[in-house]
Amino acid sequence: KKTIDASCHLSMKHRVFTNDVKGFQSMLNWVTKQTKGVSVFYCFENTGNYSLKLASYLSYKGIAYVEESPIKIKRSSGLVREKTDKIDSEIIARYAWIHREELVSSELKSVVYQELGRLIGLRDQLVRNRAGLLGTLKEIEQLLSSPSTDTSCIVLRRSIENLSKQIKSIESRMDSLLKEDESLSSNYKLLLSIRGIGFVVACQLLYHTENFKRFSSWRKFSSYCGLAPYEYSSGTSIHRRKKCHYLGDRKMKSLLSMASISAIQHDPELRLYYKRKVKEGKPKMIALNNVRNKLLARVFSVVKRGTPYVALNQYAA
Repeated sequence: KKTIDASCHLSMKHRVFTNDVKGFQSMLNWVTKQTKGVSVFYCFENTGNYSLKLASYLSYKGIAYVEESPIKIKRSSGLVREKTDKIDSEIIARYAWIHREELVSSELKSVVYQELGRLIGLRDQLVRNRAGLLGTLKEIEQLLSSPSTDTSCIVLRRSIENLSKQIKSIESRMDSLLKEDESLSSNYKLLLSIRGIGFVVACQLLYHTENFKRFSSWRKFSSYCGLAPYEYSSGTSIHRRKKCHYLGDRKMKSLLSMASISAIQHDPELRLYYKRKVKEGKPKMIALNNVRNKLLARVFSVVKRGTPYVALNQYAA
């Protein structure tokens, strides 16, 4: 939050800078002095708001950088017994040097996506807070004979009402952001044409896929969400059934689960598809995962075609 530990891999030098514009400029000057004109690029972990300032500065200066996932760097570092900021910076520099031919330069998200991401995160936090207050209110009301006059209940109801207003205000701003951008607005309308996809899921899909430019296919996005089953076998004795990897975007996975349950209830085609999978002997959660992937396939298809989803079964003879 306050400082940046920087390491030059080849020169084996380390120095600490402040995490602000002044510190960034000092770091660039120090790196230039250490490397003596050699071509370099910068690599750092994606730590959310703490790394956003550095990414914005490097992007403004037109300097190549790679913002990498912390778990990728951690799993490539081998056995590490000690942890300090200096060691972490050396590990990141070593990772960047070893994988320099494979890494792709990162690009800063546009202002629209940055604001949309902040609004989505804040809305989720307010929804969780409101759910907690609703649970507390329900418990208190069960203990009282006249909850309508109790001070605690009155305060809780006011807090819940205020949170609901704030959530609606955030949703209104999110809707305005989507309508301001023609491409976002068009894809947003296409997503809403699919049964099971609502306002929240559509916003999350647009944000995580960066308006469907970040992932080339629904299979890659399914893997990102932790919905793609992978094989697990070794030799002739170990042959387990395929299963989804535990690493993935849990929030996106949870939202797609709720969207799939809604789709099963309101989409006759997906309801028949789900029942057929269960009848074939598949566990219900695996059948539900099939529906989730089916939804993602529909999402990417309507965006690629540029036309709303049409249920063909209702027109069948």
